[in-house]
Amino acid sequence: MDRTRRFCPNARPAAQDASPSCSVPAKAGPRAGATAGLAVGLTERLRPGPAQEHGPAPLRPGGVRTYTPSLVSDLPFQLPPEHARVLASALDVEGKILRGLEALGPVAGRDVLLVEAAGSAVASGLTAMGAAVTHEPVAAPFRSALPDESVDVVIGMWSSFRGIPAADLAEAERVLRPGGRLLVVHDYGRDDVSRLQPDREEYGVWSRRNGTFLAGGFRVRVLHCFWTFPSSEATTDFLASAFGETGATVAGTLKRPRLSYNVAIYHRTRGGDPQPAA
Repeated sequence: MDRTRRFCPNARPAAQDASPSCSVPAKAGPRAGATAGLAVGLTERLRPGPAQEHGPAPLRPGGVRTYTPSLVSDLPFQLPPEHARVLASALDVEGKILRGLEALGPVAGRDVLLVEAAGSAVASGLTAMGAAVTHEPVAAPFRSALPDESVDVVIGMWSSFRGIPAADLAEAERVLRPGGRLLVVHDYGRDDVSRLQPDREEYGVWSRRNGTFLAGGFRVRVLHCFWTFPSSEATTDFLASAFGETGATVAGTLKRPRLSYNVAIYHRTRGGDPQPAA
């Protein structure tokens, strides 16, 4: 397990998020520079075993990182490496996901446990914001080697905390300090991307008020993101190659070289009370 720590003398005290369960667009914040090209590191789930640590990827002109297959670790879809690299460079180029994590944590200057996203731009972005990041591989059930009450924020990206099993929640709460925050990123649906594989469980019970997240003390913020490609031709080529006939059909309905992509950040304070089911 690799642990990267950075001292931040201006770290704020832990604060409990009190935003209601709602769907709102993320607002740009003063740390937009740290989030440029965020999606380049939100990479595809390829490894069946524990995540491996990798050094920083090289920078393209403009500060955007390029990625090789060895750096590909976590994306919302399982894809071959060549397709994963294309998706990683297109996903959330505006950096809304990292800004959303900061808004709901916060994460800047905090001790953060990041599950199954080592080597990603999320990890780099958190470090750039002054977070002390500890990495853990995904596991079922989730287990951490950290001691009790040792981090301020636990973050899971797509491949972890799927449906939030009780054992996973208990382990996350064990390592969180009082007032600590659990932030879980999953697809939300109701967008162009969900048309590619419409039967995924993320689009169903997970996001309902009586589902495991919202009935289990979580709230949700939905970020209105995009998959953005350099041209309509590039969009069609990728979708048809990665998702077959369904992808080609979706590409044929697009008026711009991008797909609307709604991302849910389910968030919960340690020990949060369950919300009433409805």
